[in-house]
Amino acid sequence: MRKLVIGLTVAWVLCFPSARWGGGQSRRDFSQEMKGLKTRQKRDWKALKRQQKFIKRSWKNSHMSSAARAQASHQMQRERRSLHEQQRNERQDLKDRQRLVKERVKEAR
Repeated sequence: MRKLVIGLTVAWVLCFPSARWGGGQSRRDFSQEMKGLKTRQKRDWKALKRQQKFIKRSWKNSHMSSAARAQASHQMQRERRSLHEQQRNERQDLKDRQRLVKERVKEAR
């Protein structure tokens, strides 16, 4: 039943092309790309948090010096900052590409 509904929905969407062929096309592509990027970034962020949670949990069962724990903690902070910066750069790159496409479409008109 689910496959039938999905198939009918896809067929319905394909039957109605957009009114403007050039207009809106880039926006849809970028919105899907942004959605995918955010989904992947959330998954990466959750994976990092889970990994760090397990590392902290392992400290309870081991005999680490306080200096070693502080060093490991600082390394985890650096990893969080690095991931945050990388994700911010990826989002900005996507926005910049979107602006370039909008300018090219505007110039083509």
